[in-house]
Amino acid sequence: MNDIIILPGIGGSGETHWQTHWERLDPGIRRFQPSDWDRPNLQDWVVALDSAIASAGEPPLLVAHSLACLLVAHWQKASVLPVAGAFLVAVPDPASPAFPAEAAGFAAVPAERFRFPSLVVASSNDPFGSVGYAQMRAAQWGSSLVEVGALGHINGRSGLGDWPEGHALFRSFVAGAAHESASLAVNG
Repeated sequence: MNDIIILPGIGGSGETHWQTHWERLDPGIRRFQPSDWDRPNLQDWVVALDSAIASAGEPPLLVAHSLACLLVAHWQKASVLPVAGAFLVAVPDPASPAFPAEAAGFAAVPAERFRFPSLVVASSNDPFGSVGYAQMRAAQWGSSLVEVGALGHINGRSGLGDWPEGHALFRSFVAGAAHESASLAVNG
């Protein structure tokens, strides 16, 4: 399996977050490391992501939450490094009143189609981004979309633990991304 890089949002996904649980369950999963989790700087986060991807043994899978979903959109426009796919959970809307002011540098979100498979996972009651916003971004980015019901921001406060349903979605996405990559390689 490809390397897996966890991309938390602002604050770094605490101890009760499903991303942290997934890291504990699989020691092969690693977390990208920007300089500051609480005062995100877009350029710093892009450089940190590029460094994490460059150090992977093969094109990695990205598992992004919240602000890191926007990071992936900015990164893919700035870098040519290959990734196997991106699993994008709880895409925030920079126009939402809940969007953190300290993340304003991420607000001009690129709308270009991603050059790798991606899946957007959306909650029907996410205070940071509506399902409609997730649908719009998924269409722009060429991502598949899964709506998972009312799970809030799909974070530690959602009480998901290791989020087995999310892990099943991720495994399914990985299988589909591998198939899509193989088809692209054969059909050029």
